[in-house]
This record gives sequence, C-alpha cells and structure tokens, in this order.
Amino acid sequence: MSADSATSEVIGPEPAPPGKVKAFLRLVMIEHSVFALPFAYIAALTAMYGEDENIHWGTLFLVTLAMVGLRTFAMAANRVIDREIDARNPRTAGRELVTGAVSVRSAWTGALVALVFFLGAAALLNPLCLALAPVAVVPMVVYPYGKRFTNFPHAILGIAQAMGPIGAWLAVTGSWSWDAVILGLAVGVWIGGFDLIFGCQDVAADRAHGVKSVPARFGIPAALYGARGSHVVTMGLLVWYALATGAGALFWVGLAVVAVAFVYEHSIVRPHDLSRLNRAFFTVNGVIGIVLFVCTLADLFVRGLTL
Repeated sequence: MSADSATSEVIGPEPAPPGKVKAFLRLVMIEHSVFALPFAYIAALTAMYGEDENIHWGTLFLVTLAMVGLRTFAMAANRVIDREIDARNPRTAGRELVTGAVSVRSAWTGALVALVFFLGAAALLNPLCLALAPVAVVPMVVYPYGKRFTNFPHAILGIAQAMGPIGAWLAVTGSWSWDAVILGLAVGVWIGGFDLIFGCQDVAADRAHGVKSVPARFGIPAALYGARGSHVVTMGLLVWYALATGAGALFWVGLAVVAVAFVYEHSIVRPHDLSRLNRAFFTVNGVIGIVLFVCTLADLFVRGLTL
C-alpha cells in the first residue's frame, strides 16, 4: 500500500471541490437576490407594523429563506431549461451549463435542494403559505418555456415576481391582503418592464433561432416604449400602495428617488445605443429596491415600529 493510499484511508475521501459550489452560485446569480428581497421585506415589515408594531425576527428569517430558496430554484430551473438556447446565443454561451462548469444533474440537484428550503420555510410560517406555495412555484417554471410559445414571456416573469411581496405579507399575517397585492403588482410590472429592456440585447440571436420576445417580435423601440409604460404604471401602483397603507413622509421621499431613477434609466438606453444597458439593468434597478426599502424602514420606525 502506498503512503498516499494509507493517508487517504485515515482522513477519508477527498471533499468535493469548492469550485463546484461557486460555479452553481454563479449559475443562479445569487447576488441578484437584491432585486427581490427588498420588496419582500417592505411587505413583511409593513405587515408587522400593522399587526403589533414589532419586528419578528424569526418570521423575517423564514421569509428570507423562502425568498432565496424560491429564487435559487427558479434560476437553476431556468438555466437548465434554456441551456440549448443559451448555447446558440453569443451573450450566454459562456454560462456554466453550456461550458460544463456545472452539470445538468448538479443544477437539478441544487434546484431541488433550494425548493425543499422554500417549502420548509413556507411550512414553518403558516398553513396558508404552505398551501399557496405551488402557486408561487408554477410561474417560475413556466417562464423559461414562455419564450417558446408567446411573444410576452416578460409578463410571465412579472407574475412570478409579484408573488414575493404577497407571500411575505401572508407569512406575517396568515391572511389575504389587497395592500400586498398592490405592492406585488408594482414589483411584477417593474420587473417585467426592465426585462423588456434586458431582452433588447438578444434581438439578433432570438430572431435567428425563433426565440420569442417583445423586442424580437416588435423591435427594440417598441420594447423600450413598453418598458417606459410599465414603469409609469409601477409608479402609479406604488403611489396607490403608499396611500392604501398610510405611508409617511419618508416613504414618499423614497418614491421620489425611484421616480428619478426611472427617468435616468430610460435616458441612458436608446434604441440604437444599448452600451449602457447593464448599468440601467443592474445598477439602477438595484438602487431602486434598496432605496425604497431603506426609506420604508425609516418611515416605519418613525411611525412606531420597534425592534
């Protein structure tokens, strides 16, 4: 027996390379949870304020676990389902499932583990969250297939993203709330709108391979006009939400910042100049979520929310 074999028997099998975990996290773009979590927290904290004006940290942790779990499942499933489309698009040909950095089996395993975390968190929150969990899962799986049968897959993505704030509110109260629906619709229309912008960079590849989207079917100018309209509707819904929940001055300050961010976002993306698209998509939209969350939290504290 060699020295290497003897050592292996003593210390056990070699652990899985940490690079595989990192590759999976890159696959699901875990850092982009910043787009979804702030609005789930806005809903959850507003609901807590309405219930007893106290932050319930255990519930907030479970909301975080559910949101990250569901988003991770959705992204992994999306990447697996779209891997052949991604391989034909120069922009996405370097994704982990295309290059082999992550296997299909590993991606599905990670997706199912994330789904278990989501369902477990829903079960620990309350019976209504668990009962409605499939309603949140279905559009996450339908979305990647949408680009195969409709020119409006962005709307399916919007429906999927609208579930977050609604679910977070249900997690706190265990009962239905139309205020949460208003916020959920605002988030869904917002994300659907910036998906219209994001899809503009893939027009040539989508048309070449029969992938459906608003930019591919109607052109980039139409998609950008659609995104502008979506974000006007988003602002209207956020104003409605502020009025419905009796939001204070600091929340309105946040809305003013969001309005300015939307104007800036649409000023830097032109039909014939998409060079600053990533700044509009990632930076500006990340700022929108974080700023509105911070302003909401400050407003709730001023109005009496306690730790």
